[in-house]
Amino acid sequence: MQTRNKIMDDISQLMTNAMGVAQGAKDEAENAMKSMMDRWLADRDLVTREEFDAVRAMAQKAREENAALEARIVALEAAADKS
Repeated sequence: MQTRNKIMDDISQLMTNAMGVAQGAKDEAENAMKSMMDRWLADRDLVTREEFDAVRAMAQKAREENAALEARIVALEAAADKS
């Protein structure tokens, strides 16, 4: 019986080690994929959400200023036509 327990212990230890190796390989593959995706995204010259929101706010402000200037021009032209 002692031999049988030794074999089972060895198999159990082998399976435990194999699971550790598999977990290590999984972690290494995840890190490699994350690094590859980070490099790919950096090469695409994409903007961050903060940059996008800042430019959108600037564009909205410019549209509002253009609308105000257009209304002012229309009012000045109407006043010039009456003179």
